[in-house]
Amino acid sequence: MPKVKLFAMFREIAGIAEIEVEGKKLGEVILNLVSRYPKLKDIFFSEGKLKEFVQIMVNGRHFRGNLDLEVSERDVVAIFPPVSGG
Repeated sequence: MPKVKLFAMFREIAGIAEIEVEGKKLGEVILNLVSRYPKLKDIFFSEGKLKEFVQIMVNGRHFRGNLDLEVSERDVVAIFPPVSGG
C-alpha cells in the first residue's frame, strides 16, 4: 500500500502524520484516505472534485491534476495545504 504523509492543518485534522492507504491509482488513495478520516472530505472536496488548494506530490513530484496516476506500494504520497510565508 502506498504511504500517505499529511502536513500542516491536514495532519492536525486527521490526527495522524503518516499512514498506509490502499489504492492502485492516486484518486483511489485519496478517496480511501477520506473514507478513513471523514473530516478531511469536506476540506479536500467540493461537489465531488478535489479543491484547487490541495497540493499532492508523489515521490517528490507534483501530481495534483493527475488522479489517474498509477501508484505502487513503494510510493509516498504527500498531501499539504498551500504554503505561504514572508
